[in-house]
Amino acid sequence: MNKDLLNLIKYPIITDKTTKAIEDNIYVFAVAKKANKKQVKKTIEYIFNVKIKKINTLNGPKKKKKVGKFIGTVTQYKKAIIKLQDNDTINLFNNN
Repeated sequence: MNKDLLNLIKYPIITDKTTKAIEDNIYVFAVAKKANKKQVKKTIEYIFNVKIKKINTLNGPKKKKKVGKFIGTVTQYKKAIIKLQDNDTINLFNNN
């Protein structure tokens, strides 16, 4: 697998809403801005050894950040919402 494809997936997004969605076999990941759906699907299926039923991606709005008198923008990422086949799961939490 190409090393650039492995760097497309940054981290899973863990919020109250996304943890409830995990029960419905829906996972949310932050991915690179340049990534498209085919690349994200190929990478997730390779890394986690699962089959994807549906994938949606979205770019969030720009957010401003003010530090003192300077105004800048927060680093942006693309969000990938992934629905897996019924018999597949991804273990995001360690069961220690």
